[in-house]
Order: sequence, then structure tokens, then C-alpha cells
Amino acid sequence: MSKKIQAIRGMNDLLPEQSPLWQYFEGKVRDLMQRYGYAEIRTPIVEQTALFARSIGEVTDIVEKEMYTFDDRNGDSLTLRPEGTASCVRAAMEHGLLHNQTQRLWYQGPMFRHERPQKGRYRQFHQVGVETFGFEGPDVDAELILLTARLWQELGLMEHVTLELNSLGSLDARAAYRETLVAYFEEHRALLDEDSLRRLTSNPLRILDSKNPDMAAMLDAAPQLMDHLDAESREHFAALTAILDAAGIAYVINPRLVRGLDYYSRSVFEWTTTALGSQGTVCAGGRYDGLVEQLGGKPTPAVGFAMGIERLILLLETLELMPAEAQPGLDLYLLGMGEAASRAALLLGEELRGALPRLRLQVHCGGGSFKSQIKKADKSGARLALLLGEDELAEGRVTVKFLREARDQQSLDRATLAQALPELLAP
Repeated sequence: MSKKIQAIRGMNDLLPEQSPLWQYFEGKVRDLMQRYGYAEIRTPIVEQTALFARSIGEVTDIVEKEMYTFDDRNGDSLTLRPEGTASCVRAAMEHGLLHNQTQRLWYQGPMFRHERPQKGRYRQFHQVGVETFGFEGPDVDAELILLTARLWQELGLMEHVTLELNSLGSLDARAAYRETLVAYFEEHRALLDEDSLRRLTSNPLRILDSKNPDMAAMLDAAPQLMDHLDAESREHFAALTAILDAAGIAYVINPRLVRGLDYYSRSVFEWTTTALGSQGTVCAGGRYDGLVEQLGGKPTPAVGFAMGIERLILLLETLELMPAEAQPGLDLYLLGMGEAASRAALLLGEELRGALPRLRLQVHCGGGSFKSQIKKADKSGARLALLLGEDELAEGRVTVKFLREARDQQSLDRATLAQALPELLAP
């Protein structure tokens, strides 16, 4: 026998019983974006490798070790997108969306990184991202944080997440700070682990983000970027925190909060949780005013964020915050006994779907005995079974059997069934 083909490691199937919670989350996001006036953009999952090398940075972990890169048949180097911001900027530039105008955009879809798979973190993962262009002030930074806070509130997560803030300053200020930081790390070189030594010459700010406990005391004593900010960045950050204070959004200033991508500047933020162990970041973002120019466009202020869907789904499951509409299963299972009743059941199903658009109804197909059909109705997770046999067909009635409650079955007039069902299905 030939060997069975299995999914690639770290690229997981989403099974039918998992889909309702994903659909619930995605629906919440889509509704929220519409309410805030953000327009959806969809970009290809494959881009030219140069897009990510130029935007993310040649010496970042993503470009050096994690990207899925290959040469196509024309010899062009292509990459499966490891994140969404660069693709969104490329599309906005290519289609003239940034010319003398502002944009509020959002997207969702799969991203790809060759990392070690772990709980809530996969090689094919899914993100929701938001990117805004043309806004210089801190008001839009605050709006993004307020938008995410509202999402947590509506998902029931607000009590389980913490907002962390920092400012990376301007590119010039960060360059000066980098020299100070490198000098400090050189003085403590003996304490740096292998990964930090590698980053010392390429991306020293990322050393601050190390989780190595042996380096914690040394990192706590390191020079802080907040003490090296330029005046404009200080004002920007102060105005941002003032808006959050006025809105009642609690936050923690984390001087060690940096981004793993080179294009960030000024305000950065993360929403974190302690409910998922070491995988604590559920949303991260910040300002990247230099990226459009870096990719060949005109200087354009920009700020955005991304959230990992897998991690947020895991958080909802861990905290058991799954409403009824996010649970797999049906409201009704409609079965017909005999050829004539089976045909009538299909037509009745269409009538009920037309009258009750949000009704989750499955009509039995494939025949079988009454016992086998009831078994399938029970296995479907439906709350009610609607039975249509020869007698019901002749009398213009339908029998209602309660599958999850100890209640006597009822016989209802088929003509008024649609009006009666909402009350029968009420919690």
C-alpha cells in the first residue's frame, strides 16, 4: 500500500466542530471594522521576496530563518507572506490609495513562518490586521487601541488582557540609543546568550525582549529608550496616554517592549494575557512612519496592528467564553419517513429557511429506518427533531420531538410552524 499523505508539520486542518468559533470571532471582527469605518483589503499570499527583505529587514529572524522562499519557473524569488503590513503597503502604493488621501484598511488571512510549532503558534497561522495611512497625530494610535479594547469587551476578554505601551522614538533617536545600548551590552558581553550575541551587531534592541532568566537583571538595568526620546516623540506619547486616560483604558508602560520588525517607530503597544502560559501576546502593533518611503513611496505616516486568530481562539476556549452561536450543532433536524414525506421534508425545510433566515436546520437525506434517522438527529446536536410521516403529511401537521429536554413531543400545524418555532427554541 502507498504511504498516506498527511498535512505538513505546523500547517493544521480546521475541522467542522472548530469552525463555528472561528466564524463567530471573524464575524465579530468584520462587524466591528464596519462600525469604525475601516475598509477590507485582500492581498495575495505570495509576494516578491524583496518586499519583505526591504520592509522587515535583512537581518531580522523572520528574513534570516523563518520565511518560506522559493524560485518560481521564471527564476523569480517569491515568498509566502510572513506578515501582512508590507503586502498592504505595497498594494496601497501600487493602486494609488496613498496619493493625497488617508486610508483605514483591514485584512485577515493566512501568514507563513517556519518556526517551531507550539500551542497556539503554527507555521501557517492566521491574522487580523489593521493599517492606517496619512494620520500624523496620536488620535489614530488611540483609536486603534480603543477599537481593540472594544473587541475584547464584546468577546468577554477585557478582564483577561493587559495593555502594554512604549515609544521607540524617531529613527534618528533610536539610532543614537542603539549606540548607547550596544556599548552597555559590550560591557556585559559575558552575560549574553548565543542568540543575543548574534543580535548584538544586527538588531540589538531585540535583546531587550529576551526571555532568558539569566539575563533578566542585566536587562532591567540597561539604558531605557524612553530616556533617549526626541521631543516630538515624547509629545506624541504623552498625548496618546492622555487620550487613553480620558477613555478609562488601563495600561502599563513597558520600557523593554520592542518590535521584531525594523520599520516601527514612535508608539508601540501589545495586548498580553497570562492565561496562555508563555504565548502571552494576543495583539501587537505600533507606528511605522518610514515604511512607505522605505518601499519607494512618498513619506507617509502610518500605524497599525495585527492579532493572531489561533491564539485568540485558544484564549476563548481556555476561558470557556463560547456563546451559543459559537457552538457547533443545529437548531432543527427535519426527517421524513417514506418517499413522499422525504420530498415534502425538503420543501418544508426551504419554507422554514425562508421564514426564519437565522435558523440552523438540516434535512435528513439518504433514507433509513425511523430509529436510524433519530440517531442521526441526536448526533447532529440539534435541539429539536421535526418528524414528517404519512399521517403528518395527510393531516398537514408536524411532530416536534425535544432532543435535549425532558418534554413531551408536540404536534403542530404545518401552516403555523414557522411562527411557533422561535418560542420552542428560546433558551
